[in-house]
Amino acid sequence: MSRLRFGVVGTGSLGFHHARILRDVDGVEMVGFHDSRPERRDEVSAELGIKAHATLDALLDVADAIVVAVPTTAHESVALAALARGIHLLIEKPMAPSVESADRILSAASAAGAVIQVGHVERFNQAIRAAEPYLDRPLFIESHRMAPFTPRGTDVAVVLDLMIHDVDLVQGLVGAPISDLAASGLPVLTPNIDIANARVDFENGAVANLTASRVSLERMRKLRIFQRSGYLSLDLAAGSGEFLRLKQELPALSSGGAVGPGFPELPEGGLESLIERIPLEGDGAEPLRKELESFRDAVLGLHPPVVSGVQGRAALAVTVTIEDRIHRHVADTRTA
Repeated sequence: MSRLRFGVVGTGSLGFHHARILRDVDGVEMVGFHDSRPERRDEVSAELGIKAHATLDALLDVADAIVVAVPTTAHESVALAALARGIHLLIEKPMAPSVESADRILSAASAAGAVIQVGHVERFNQAIRAAEPYLDRPLFIESHRMAPFTPRGTDVAVVLDLMIHDVDLVQGLVGAPISDLAASGLPVLTPNIDIANARVDFENGAVANLTASRVSLERMRKLRIFQRSGYLSLDLAAGSGEFLRLKQELPALSSGGAVGPGFPELPEGGLESLIERIPLEGDGAEPLRKELESFRDAVLGLHPPVVSGVQGRAALAVTVTIEDRIHRHVADTRTA
């Protein structure tokens, strides 16, 4: 079987790494990239040793699938041009600048019979993959995604820039429709929302509390998952974590707070001695590489996309709602 011909559109910081990795993904022929900036085309071509195409059409002429890594405002125009030729797409997150734009992309993909995967790379995080065997109907999820201030990404609210990662993760982990949503936040250093918190209630009773900031003094990407079988603490930045569970079932305390009948005496080490700690270590695989390999397999029809266009649209819709609720909250506090 001939190898799939892949290309990349947009070689900023993330698109560059897509192009770098695609050079040696099994079953893929990297046919080049397009960037609208001539000086960037020369720079990336020289550094990676791959062909730079001066126009988008020139790249689309030779590609079976492309990665769309241009600014979000240009996602729709690039996607529609590719889909008109039946080309499969991996579109970086957020999928589109608006839900209406995402719908137009999905409609074109359906008409073309093309695969769309959305680049929510945290689905391929080593910690998430290591935790999968222990996930069992999460009831409460807490996420913190904090970063020091940089000008990158400040053209949109922190909800679309950072929190959307965790919106997608919790929707995938819970697997139930959202029943209610509350959010607050405020601009700090930019005209857009720089720090945000959202509480998301799901129809199955699960709750997620999400916090994102791009004006933090330190970096943090942590996810805590509570379920009846135990507690998962994941450090997404390190790609590791641990699963904590009781070594034996203990009867619950009575409603009055006293120890119930049959509750065993705690050993000398206290409750800690009854807890089993299972370390969760990743396999060392680069998440972006795993994402690209998964996209390749989805194009080959081996499995559905891990994050389909429909799922990417759902994450976008939730983040847009969160941003709208925050704007209303900010407006209310200004008039109070």
